[in-house]
Amino acid sequence: MATVFQTPAELKGAVGKQLGYSDWLQITQERINQFADATGDHQWIHVDPERAKTGPYGACIAHGYLTLSLVNMFLPQIVEVRGIRMGINYGLEKVRFPAPVRVGSRIRGGGELVQVEDVKGGAVQSTIRITVEIEASDRPACVADTISRWVPE
Repeated sequence: MATVFQTPAELKGAVGKQLGYSDWLQITQERINQFADATGDHQWIHVDPERAKTGPYGACIAHGYLTLSLVNMFLPQIVEVRGIRMGINYGLEKVRFPAPVRVGSRIRGGGELVQVEDVKGGAVQSTIRITVEIEASDRPACVADTISRWVPE
């Protein structure tokens, strides 16, 4: 369940706080193949299960950018800001891929509010660090500082 803020201004009081977690999502070969088709990245480590069995991970792995793109699905499961005309995906700061996501793995996102500031035009900008965890792994798949702008009503 998402952490809910009634207004963008409420974000300011939560800097440094853990916001919660998304649902778990299983990474299937079908999802990996669809991402490969969408991006044109058909490297064997992602799309050739037979060859990948003999590769460094023993199976196909998700593209790093597939894992990163799922942050967009996890974020609204982690945080909801009400009292806005719109929310804007403003970009990313630091992004890292510490561990690969093997096909069949389950992942989820956890969010921490790391910075909030007012920006020109009346919007509030938040930086939320999303850590994409791999079930039963000590290392995360991805850590990304997402930047959102919240335009109040």
